[in-house]
Amino acid sequence: MRTIVDLPERHVEALDRLAAQRRESRTALVREAVDVYLEGQAVAGRQAAFGGWDGDEDGLAVQRRLCGEWDDR
Repeated sequence: MRTIVDLPERHVEALDRLAAQRRESRTALVREAVDVYLEGQAVAGRQAAFGGWDGDEDGLAVQRRLCGEWDDR
């Protein structure tokens, strides 16, 4: 898919320098940058899911505690 992205001139110049060093196109560099960004977002999402578990209590202990709440009723 083609798209148009407006970048500041300093970014275009930096991309041109890097493209020349690596002998790649700006397009290839932008694709790589998008891939890295999206993977980082996926990792951040997975890590955020782990934040819901404080880690002080293991899964079996949680299960027993929750089942115990029903036993008390």
